[in-house]
Amino acid sequence: MNIVRRKTGWIEVICGSMFSGKTEELIRRLRRAEIAKQKLQTFKPIIDKRYSKKYIVSHDKSKMISQSVKNSEDLYKKVRSDTEVIGIDECQFFDKELPETCNKLADEGKRVIVAGLDQDYLGRPFHPLPELLAIAEYITKTLAICVKCGNPANRTQRLVKSNKEILLGAKDIYEARCRNCFKPIKD
Repeated sequence: MNIVRRKTGWIEVICGSMFSGKTEELIRRLRRAEIAKQKLQTFKPIIDKRYSKKYIVSHDKSKMISQSVKNSEDLYKKVRSDTEVIGIDECQFFDKELPETCNKLADEGKRVIVAGLDQDYLGRPFHPLPELLAIAEYITKTLAICVKCGNPANRTQRLVKSNKEILLGAKDIYEARCRNCFKPIKD
């Protein structure tokens, strides 16, 4: 149990591969904040239109109302002064200023919950998540199930050839893989 003696903010990071339940966990935490009657706002990057423009949506179709933002500065400007909890989905699509923005919000007494991919399609750290991990008070690493062998999966296998770091898609372009079954496709 966490004991908070006075109003303070903090950063929570939920990370893992695609199909590991990151957005489901983010929505779960935000729903609990709603039950506690805390004022919350949820944000996602404007480029993520896979399921909805107005909602963060998990692969299992759980959803929560959200605001789309261009970048970290836009996100910061849209945070209301009375907001207590901030949810940020798909943080890997944000700019490198996101950790600084999250720090500023936490310093202002807000609980900031961030979800995103920790590795890119080549298995390398996916920025700005490593920087967020370094400053977070709480970290949750989620694992998927490898579609090849059934072992725990912590990598995202790209199924098409492309050297773009950001290539939006879901099961049509990506699948979860374990360390042994992961074979990066380089263009």
